[in-house]
Amino acid sequence: MAAGDDLERLVKGYVLLNAVKYEGKANVGSVMSMILSDYPELRPKAREIVAIVRRLVDWVNQMPKQEQEEILKREYPEVYEKHLKREAEKHAREEREPALPPLPGAVEGRVVTRFAPNPDFVIHIGNARPAILSHEYARMYKGKMILRFEDTDPRTKTPLKEAYDLIKEDLRWLGVKWDEEYIQSLRMEIFYEHARSMLEKGCAYVDLCGEESKELIRAGKACHTRDYPPEWQLEQWDKMLEGAYGEGEAVVRVKTDLNHPNPSVRDWVALRIIDTEKYPHPLVGSKYIVWPTYNYAVSIDDHLMGVTHVLRGKEHQVNTEKQLYIYKCFGWDPPVFIHFGRLKLEGFIMSKSKIRKLMEENPGKFMGFDDPRFGTIAGLRRRGILAEAIRRAILEVGVKPGDATLSWANLAAVNRKLLDERADRIMFVSDPVKLKVVTEGRCLKASIPLHPNRPNEIREITVCDGEEVFIERADSAAPELRLMGLGNFSVEDGVLRLTSTELEYARRKSLRVVQWVPVKNNVKVVVLEPRELELIRIEGYAEPYMREYRRDSVLQFVRFGFVRVDEAGDDSYTVIFAHK
Repeated sequence: MAAGDDLERLVKGYVLLNAVKYEGKANVGSVMSMILSDYPELRPKAREIVAIVRRLVDWVNQMPKQEQEEILKREYPEVYEKHLKREAEKHAREEREPALPPLPGAVEGRVVTRFAPNPDFVIHIGNARPAILSHEYARMYKGKMILRFEDTDPRTKTPLKEAYDLIKEDLRWLGVKWDEEYIQSLRMEIFYEHARSMLEKGCAYVDLCGEESKELIRAGKACHTRDYPPEWQLEQWDKMLEGAYGEGEAVVRVKTDLNHPNPSVRDWVALRIIDTEKYPHPLVGSKYIVWPTYNYAVSIDDHLMGVTHVLRGKEHQVNTEKQLYIYKCFGWDPPVFIHFGRLKLEGFIMSKSKIRKLMEENPGKFMGFDDPRFGTIAGLRRRGILAEAIRRAILEVGVKPGDATLSWANLAAVNRKLLDERADRIMFVSDPVKLKVVTEGRCLKASIPLHPNRPNEIREITVCDGEEVFIERADSAAPELRLMGLGNFSVEDGVLRLTSTELEYARRKSLRVVQWVPVKNNVKVVVLEPRELELIRIEGYAEPYMREYRRDSVLQFVRFGFVRVDEAGDDSYTVIFAHK
């Protein structure tokens, strides 16, 4: 490699490549590593090269990323082609990853998984983990996945009627497809039938001891009705169904081990009475008063629906132990239970109860269950996070037994990479300064590609002598700059005076390339930026082409960040800031 111009050209190509790879900001150390890795023979010239790198990094980092990509493609095609080849290889590796471990005992074509949410609220990213894993494993083994709404607690976990459809909407958006769908509150007769069978078999009993039973069980004892014959048990069961007993007066318990080290496993409650006149169910109203508990209903349904593998959080390990008593009573083979740790999203509230409490205690502060400050799937979608990013993040965590905290920075990085390939680039000015454009009678037309990868998709903006534009206040301090796609201007006393239209002039003088918006015919934009539990309001202006986008469009505001359109009007928009 010769010195002089050849070396300068080589370094410039790598600086541009590094900037394009890392969100428009090249790093001296990173560029040096790239060059010396590809050209180890240049190591003796490292001191000379680093001086060139520092100078060019300062110049390149002032450009918008779109400008960097255009120069890289046009003037350094060999560097860009090498970059594309490496990215393709990396993408191919990532497409094969992350690979989930094999399911124990899985047989292709016979695997049945299930996702069983409680429709008392919308799902968050932690709930999405078993949904995505269950769907992925069913797909891997050419089996099927079941969606089952577990809604048999109208008193303490009251279902929300709208949550059934909202959960399905979230799942569809995540790409989760199910083969069968059930609602437990519509299967009550099935639960009653199996309860009767358990009483006949002597695997369960009707407890009439009320509050006293709790103390007895803690002491390793049970209500005296435990040993009564099946005939008596069935008689009391019929009375429960007829309404002869009130809440707390009669329950059906599963016979387990009264000396079990965990008191919650000892003769756990399978069915209880709930006053549905006081606590009506949103789907079946007050039709039923005897309701199955979670562990009982889950056990019956998992068997009847042929579930072979249950993927759920490790907080269910004790529940698994309880449910095995049902399988033993009926002589059924249990499914394979796989327990994994909790998944949290750093900086976000995940708890359904906490979110509901916040909304109740702060009326008007939050935008609903889909508020972008919450870790709900709907909230992340509203913020501009792609379903692909969530799926990839969850599959990377996989089925690890330990708790995991998903870094917001990592989720944003995955999302950024996906958006960078598809999101249109739009000019937006957040801290506007109005400046007059002086072109000595000329009208200038800016033809700017919507995306570097789609150079033929352009929008045009014309600015004539004496018209005004908005630029960022910080940019107005520069003595000379380049308005993106328009021309080069000196800045003095509130005036932008045309010095040249040539891009080469800007490169030669290392001018800062800035976004701008015409004062006439622009679009007012309010950006809502979530910062923990606050929502920061940023007002500014976008270019006229902004009117082409509707609600849910995700864009990149040049030198600002990625945003999702939340409200779209003729001349005013509200967008949610996703991330840089």
